[in-house]
Amino acid sequence: MPKVKTNSSAKKRFKITGTGEITYQKAFKRHILTKKSKKRKRLMKKKGSVSPANQDFVKRLLRLK
Repeated sequence: MPKVKTNSSAKKRFKITGTGEITYQKAFKRHILTKKSKKRKRLMKKKGSVSPANQDFVKRLLRLK
């Protein structure tokens, strides 16, 4: 029986915290930053957390479930 592979794109995008929460880096902070407000850029620095509605799906991609 072959091993089941983890989804390569998911393992690069999501991290599991010590408490089991799934976090990711927020989008739209790579380029064209001049037109974005300071507040918007500051909020994009923070880590995002996966909503409970999508947690089962992300865990399946990461082979945690």
